[in-house]
Amino acid sequence: MAETVRGRFVWHELMTPNGAGAQAFYSKALGWKTQPWEQDPNYSIFAARSGPVGGSSESRDGPTRWLPFIGTPDIDATVRQSIDLGGRVTTQPTPLPNGGKYAVLADPQGAAFGTYWSSTAAETGSAPNVGEFSWHELATADNGAAFDFYAEVFGWQKLSEFDMGPMGIYLIFGRDGTQWGGMFNRADAAPHWLGYVRVKDVHDAVGKVQAARGSLANGPMEVPGGDWIAQFMDPYGAFFAVHALAADVKPARSAEPPSGARKKAAKKTARKADAKKKSKKAAKKASKKASKKTTKKTAKKSSGAKKKAKSGAKPARRKTTGKKRQKKAAKKKVAKRKGAKKKARRARRGARRR
Repeated sequence: MAETVRGRFVWHELMTPNGAGAQAFYSKALGWKTQPWEQDPNYSIFAARSGPVGGSSESRDGPTRWLPFIGTPDIDATVRQSIDLGGRVTTQPTPLPNGGKYAVLADPQGAAFGTYWSSTAAETGSAPNVGEFSWHELATADNGAAFDFYAEVFGWQKLSEFDMGPMGIYLIFGRDGTQWGGMFNRADAAPHWLGYVRVKDVHDAVGKVQAARGSLANGPMEVPGGDWIAQFMDPYGAFFAVHALAADVKPARSAEPPSGARKKAAKKTARKADAKKKSKKAAKKASKKASKKTTKKTAKKSSGAKKKAKSGAKPARRKTTGKKRQKKAAKKKVAKRKGAKKKARRARRGARRR
């Protein structure tokens, strides 16, 4: 294997208690495709658009985690040197059906990692594509001592350091100017490696992970240099992270108007909203006034109609009272005539008797 593979992260393996569930989760969250390994159907391969990026095996005995594998041209020499520098071996060099070998170790601070040797020529290192692991972060008890170990075993170089204030120094490592990851001290957790997968949009990735029942552990946040990150735990307890490069973030930002234009636009929209509110209030007042005027007019009309009705009803009453009087007078005349006739009859009868 060529010397260029030494120290590069060449593989990532997921140990999970639910293989089928993990495959479904990462397919939804990161867009990976899954397929069984031809050499071993019990081992599944995760593949991005650019090709395979890792694998998964189901196990209920060991810890649930992602384990990074670092390339080496001589796996036996790497294991011996790791032991000499204070590391320990948890899985001795083991041959694989494809002709390669792997071993699992722990660094002097206790962080687990794997090392891998292949019988075929390695591809030259290139910038990670979307869907591939793009950053590797070590949380440890002593990042200075940890870096010295990996630098001796894998030839890593210290590229820069960043002061995080109370959190201490963030050490960035790589080789020949290419950054591969970082190390920092963390007292509240056991030493461990965390792999970051490159995505186009961190916020979009957060939504997909949560929709697939993953948990957001940290972020999203911008880091020095303009990159964005977010850290998660999958539904079965394995931690992983996503990483959007500043180059991917800038085009999205440039599509948005500048902050000054945003403020002006916000002010304009606020003014328009106020104008709409005022116009609505004025319309309501005008409608209330109009309704009051119409009610007054209708009230006046109704009162005038009542007066007219009353005035029109008076002559009718007079006419009816005149007729009644005439009838009474006629009845009196008839009664008088009858009385006169009766008196005349009585007078005749008295004359006859005499």
